[in-house]
Amino acid sequence: MDSNASRPGVGLSGLGRRSLMALGLGAAAGATIAPGAFAQGTAPALSGKPVTLGVIDAAGNLALTQKVFDAYGSAHADRVSRFAMSRAPAPEVAGKIRAMQRANRIDVDIVIVGNDALSAGLELDLWQNIGGFNDPALNPDMLFDAGARKQSDLARGFGQLISYTPQGPFIQYAPARVANPPRSLQQLLDYAKANPNRVLYPRPANSGIGRTFMMAVPYILGDSDPKDPEKGWTKTWAYLEELNKYIEYYPGGTAAMMREFAQGTRDVMPSTMGWDINPRVLGIVPKDAEVVPIENFRFVSDGHYICIPKGLPQDRLAAAIDFIRFLMTPEQQAVTYDDGYFYPGPARKGVTLDMAPESSQRAMREFGRPIYDQLMQTTPVEAPLEPRPMVAAFRIWDEKVGSQKTR
Repeated sequence: MDSNASRPGVGLSGLGRRSLMALGLGAAAGATIAPGAFAQGTAPALSGKPVTLGVIDAAGNLALTQKVFDAYGSAHADRVSRFAMSRAPAPEVAGKIRAMQRANRIDVDIVIVGNDALSAGLELDLWQNIGGFNDPALNPDMLFDAGARKQSDLARGFGQLISYTPQGPFIQYAPARVANPPRSLQQLLDYAKANPNRVLYPRPANSGIGRTFMMAVPYILGDSDPKDPEKGWTKTWAYLEELNKYIEYYPGGTAAMMREFAQGTRDVMPSTMGWDINPRVLGIVPKDAEVVPIENFRFVSDGHYICIPKGLPQDRLAAAIDFIRFLMTPEQQAVTYDDGYFYPGPARKGVTLDMAPESSQRAMREFGRPIYDQLMQTTPVEAPLEPRPMVAAFRIWDEKVGSQKTR
């Protein structure tokens, strides 16, 4: 699952034009910070009085963590009297936080983001350096395995990785309509040629599936530099341009693609673990939909982070850090298995499905796929592109591939 494509029925976010400008087109210098921001080096102590914490979810992550917020509120009413929850599209978050900081009126303490809003905030110097507190409970060496550590490192200490998925991509298909599914990129192209307009994937700038598929192609095809879309993706751009000839249009979000697949207007699409499992749990996609890994497959990961805006008073900063500690405990991380929305979900290593709530275990027994757990044990995991190369990849895709076909 991704940070910019909302879980069906759980809100809306997306990486749009304004966010692209913030990420890669000469973002302005760092925001003005309210006086009294806590110095780095040690985490502030709780004040002993309850505070209200404002929370913005720009990643659809409350689908995974709302129960954790509720549990913390019940257990620690002496620390946090209330979480004031709201949701916002990812492209709006950086501007919203920056305006608050400039006005010295910050009423948001926790911002849940994906790679898009994380990166926009890094460019504008909006986020508190959580890593600078050297908090033992948040030590990445203790918390993360190799794949999650790569994902965590993208935040440079200015965000706490709280949910993680190796993601995908896979090829998903309708077995009633596709007897012999494509199992390689060449077979996918051949299928699209033989069945025009029956293959679909969303615009990468607006979809985690689209973005994951795009970022995986250079690894699968053996391009010269999978981390450099401008100079190292010769094979990738040629392939995507050829595939484009047989694709009718590119949806502006993942949910729209899933609806078309469920309605039978498309037969084959790229997918990810979360977008395979969760829509089938929810009944949006038929339970009998199948997936196959792509030949030369490797994962491109995704993650959700908590960022804290710079400039908070010490009592609210201390409470926000305390909540993150709580969220990163094994018991609360296990809650993020949810219904497979961000499968597996927990960022912390060693958190297994048998630790999850029974409802999550039941959903995985019925809708999970053993192949996912097998592949996670044996398949390389690549981190997504850094912010500036990702912006370049979106721009080139829009120019070369989707400029006339995006809705």
